[in-house]
Amino acid sequence: MERPIDRCAGLDVHQAQLTACARITGAGGEVTEDVREFGTTTPDLLALSDRLRSLGVTDVAMESTGVYRKPVSYTLEGDFELLVVNAAQVKHVPGRETDVIDAAWLAQLLAHGLLRGSFVPPPEIRRLRDLTRYRRTLVEDRNREVNRIHELLEDAGIKLAVVASDVMGASGRAMLAALVGGATDPETLAGLAKGRLRAELPELRKALQGRLGEHHAFLLARMLSRVADIEEDIAAVQGRIEEAVAPFAAEVGLLDSVVGVGEIAAQAILAELGPDMGVFPTAAHCASWAELCPAQHASAGRRRPVGVGHGSRWLRTVLIECAHAAARSKGTYLAERYRILARRRGRQKAIVALAHEILPARHRVLATGEPYLDRGPEQARTRDEEAAKRRALKALHELGYRVTLTPIPQPAG
Repeated sequence: MERPIDRCAGLDVHQAQLTACARITGAGGEVTEDVREFGTTTPDLLALSDRLRSLGVTDVAMESTGVYRKPVSYTLEGDFELLVVNAAQVKHVPGRETDVIDAAWLAQLLAHGLLRGSFVPPPEIRRLRDLTRYRRTLVEDRNREVNRIHELLEDAGIKLAVVASDVMGASGRAMLAALVGGATDPETLAGLAKGRLRAELPELRKALQGRLGEHHAFLLARMLSRVADIEEDIAAVQGRIEEAVAPFAAEVGLLDSVVGVGEIAAQAILAELGPDMGVFPTAAHCASWAELCPAQHASAGRRRPVGVGHGSRWLRTVLIECAHAAARSKGTYLAERYRILARRRGRQKAIVALAHEILPARHRVLATGEPYLDRGPEQARTRDEEAAKRRALKALHELGYRVTLTPIPQPAG
């Protein structure tokens, strides 16, 4: 157990008010508690900071209550050692019925070193994180609007998506704009095709023969306008991301070297995990925090796997996307690893496992400062063979056999 903290405080934070319990341990070991309520406006939070300083408080703990705790922690972080804790780790305690008890309980746990803090990135990474997360939100908004365009075209009997791989590509946009403008002749619409799509002109003419009504054209115009606005916002946000990430260009370059991780994904991973390797001493710590590794519940000497958790949806989403990209790569360790796992465990579990493997790669390149070096598909096959040997030996051992493995000589030639 860590050394007890003599002067600390626990905060129970809500949207409009918070309860602060300062726990003071005297020289003789006597404990006094100072409990007060404060608002959550900036003047109220400054008053809270003044009060805690006047009591000689050095450490403050609060539950991670979404956005409500952020103004509080940002106000206090320069003056106190802050610990933001996962509410799930302290909520299952009998007798916690009021905000005062919640705050006092946090202070008591903090005083005895029984709390484990959540990862709170420094201000410059928080700013980058706000930008990358908003960019992700905008991309999801754009995808939803594009899906609405697909649904509208289907409703109108226009099968453009069957022939064109990307309805929002240059050819698709030209055809959609013509539809909004009142063009209905399939020959005219198909003539707007560019590049390789011109090889599909006969199929395009058939696909563009539909029943696009006036109300379809009206809705399509609004949807295309929305997509254009969102894309403009994405470009503006990406520009700010480039500015915010400039001091970390070396780290982004190292992450970008990992198979499946592009520049935008590297920026998002950096925003979620930060560049400081001291936060997560090993790749296993990082995977555990991201909840991309199976948890283990142990009781009475028996372990029960419970699968992976949810973790940060932002980090999980970008890692899953990177895993899909790595699985599609050619002649790489991760691509072969995916194929091996997919055969044995199914595609979905294989993708999650691949996302988990990207985290050690991230840890390795940032720790060494060296770009990612792909181990090749043969290494993945060797790893699978070794794992198969261990599983077979374990099964035989459980049946009561001791086995020595001797390779079968390969025939000459």
